[in-house]
Amino acid sequence: MTAVLILFMFVAFVGIDFLVRTSLRRMRENRERQAREAVLNTAIRLDFTHEAKSLKRVAVPNPKARILAVDDESVVLDSFRRILVLEGFSVDTVEHGPEALGLVQRNDYDFVFTDLKMPDMDGVEVVKAVKHLRPDVDVVVITGYGSIETAVQTLQHGACEYVQKPFTADELGDFAKKLLIKREARLEAARRPNVRMVSPEMAEVVPATEFCVPGGAFLSPGHAWVRIEPEGQVRIGIDDFVRKALGTVKEIELPERGKTVKAGETLFTLKGATGTVHVAAPLSGRIEHDNAGLKSDPGELIRSPYDRGWVCLLTPSDLATELSALKIGKPVIDWYQEEITRLRTANGPQGAGPLDWTAFEQQFLGADVHAKA
Repeated sequence: MTAVLILFMFVAFVGIDFLVRTSLRRMRENRERQAREAVLNTAIRLDFTHEAKSLKRVAVPNPKARILAVDDESVVLDSFRRILVLEGFSVDTVEHGPEALGLVQRNDYDFVFTDLKMPDMDGVEVVKAVKHLRPDVDVVVITGYGSIETAVQTLQHGACEYVQKPFTADELGDFAKKLLIKREARLEAARRPNVRMVSPEMAEVVPATEFCVPGGAFLSPGHAWVRIEPEGQVRIGIDDFVRKALGTVKEIELPERGKTVKAGETLFTLKGATGTVHVAAPLSGRIEHDNAGLKSDPGELIRSPYDRGWVCLLTPSDLATELSALKIGKPVIDWYQEEITRLRTANGPQGAGPLDWTAFEQQFLGADVHAKA
């Protein structure tokens, strides 16, 4: 009996919670709709002729996107404004193609909707011009049933989609939401850094806008690469992530030959114009050899990180166990993209300001601070 009562109370709680959440969501949506209605009714009476003769603008707070619509039929534009504003979009409308192009040059829009058949400038011309002026803007063609073939052809000129008229409020609202989802997915994909796997010598010719990882080598969480040599020793250096983050290395403190290090301890130190970073040993073992040429020319670390810029040769003491903590192949690329995104976030918008080497070391290199003394 007690178990049944507990089950009943649980079901009742879940049901009440669902009803409360649903009610609150509907209340919030109703408030937002009422606020948009008020903005719509007010904005439609405002004068924007100083920007464009036929311009009508409705800007809602926190819009989902900014849309510009151009059509020579005012009734179509009235529908666009009302439907899309109530859906949470800010909407500008004009009746002539040249007006639309002027606005595109002066404002930031996410979408431009253009009618296909207009007297002074047709939709094909608008599509071409908008994509020339603002390639980042998504252009949508408005077409009637008899112009589908031409609308499809506009896709070759850069239009991303077309919508048929007449349309219902639900049809246009759903269409706009799907467009927004596609745009956000595309922008997110474009923001993801391009990372590719290369042979050691090819790192020298990879564009500065791309990142590369060494094929056939392992990478440590502290961004040191490890390549297993035929004799069983391992060659170690810095990866492209460190190379691009630091930019310039003025001096390197090489590891001492014959010294034994543990994974995670400082292996070598890089000095630059704005600070010093310690690179952690990716594996435990004995230092057998170092790249002495880096003392006189540390720039090789930057020019050729996976080839001539190697740092040291180490005989591992527990390779079988410690190798599992390193990455190789496709997982490296996925991890790199996450690390690059994290670095961009840490370094501010557009990489504002010089890189804080101390913070970079703490967040990305993982050297054991107790081993630096």
